[in-house]
Amino acid sequence: MENLNQGLNFNPKPKPLLGQGFLTKKLFFSLTYGYNWCTKMGKRGTTVIGILILFSLITVFFSIGPVMAIGGSWTLKAPMHEPRYMHGVAVVNGKIYAIGGSKIHINGKTHFLAAINATEAYDPATNTWTERAQMPTPRASFATAVYENKIYVIGGHIRLTSSSSARLTKMIEVYDPATDTWETRTGMPTARDELEANVVDGKIYLIGGEPNGAVNEVYDPETDSWTTKEPMPTAVKGYASAVVDNKIYVISGIMGECYVNLTQIYDTETDIWSYGAPIPNGVFGAVACATTGIATPKAIYVIGGGFTSNPLHAQNITQLYFPENNSWCIGASLPVYRCGLGVAVVNDVIYAIGGGHNIFLPDSTDIWQYNPMGDIPEFPSWIILPLFIVATLVGILVRKRLTRTRTSAS
Repeated sequence: MENLNQGLNFNPKPKPLLGQGFLTKKLFFSLTYGYNWCTKMGKRGTTVIGILILFSLITVFFSIGPVMAIGGSWTLKAPMHEPRYMHGVAVVNGKIYAIGGSKIHINGKTHFLAAINATEAYDPATNTWTERAQMPTPRASFATAVYENKIYVIGGHIRLTSSSSARLTKMIEVYDPATDTWETRTGMPTARDELEANVVDGKIYLIGGEPNGAVNEVYDPETDSWTTKEPMPTAVKGYASAVVDNKIYVISGIMGECYVNLTQIYDTETDIWSYGAPIPNGVFGAVACATTGIATPKAIYVIGGGFTSNPLHAQNITQLYFPENNSWCIGASLPVYRCGLGVAVVNDVIYAIGGGHNIFLPDSTDIWQYNPMGDIPEFPSWIILPLFIVATLVGILVRKRLTRTRTSAS
């Protein structure tokens, strides 16, 4: 598949931390040179040192890139009971729920992905899984959202036999973990799969997907009703998505038969779309989740997915987006290749669940835990400028005071 991008170049490799190598030498040289000029030229040194500072700032600004560090790690946890691909994952009261999806079904010599309705819950505290009430309708590639401690399973497709094709559905089924029961609500206006659901201010946003990749429909759980909002600028399916500060981030995916590396941002308050920095590697079938910025940096993690270079094979890449400075970097790689997986966040710890290695090994029971505590976000080069100015001026003032003290003493 072809890759579409916005023509921006990104270097995903972490840069050295502040205080190392080339940066240290530049600062030391500039400060030393400034002191010498002040000493030799006296009052005229003020003008000259100003020119020197300006020259040094320009040199530092254009030679130092963003700074970051990656320290997160992945740990394998207890597997699910059912292998799953393109399933739903949700968190309620600290428990992780894996719902539906598809798995390989063998009918004689025929292998095909059949939709399932199995539901199970994972307790991170005990590292155990328990089976729960099955979803009434077996389906895969649907959207999942949580509102008022209930899980909403929306849309997707149904395929139960090798002779049938995948049938899109508008259906909403709602699971209540407290009672272990399901109920049906008013379905989407537009049947779709390969989409995500995001909750903002008590409303559930269903954006894009297949076949209407630009549509933006909003569900109100309180009134069981739907409204339509501003369509997405670039229609995509199979994207990754997360919410940060009441804005919905729609990342990468496929437009037609082409991968895109766009970051499309929807402001739910103004009903306006904008673009962020493109993701370094466009992906399809990846997952995204957001950390809060309390225990870990405020970031969106995009995990796994398929690449342009090998669309039939999953990847293990972890890509981090920092909304506050609109920058990307590469995180610790998932130990296994995964596409069509699910993701959950509990207390800023990330869980990557199920998914497939490639189209021949499409389903897995694995659950991997990622602790992003060591991840430090990038900061731009210009932050070095005020630090440099302060350091230089302090050095000059100290040098002058020492000179005056020696003169008075003599």
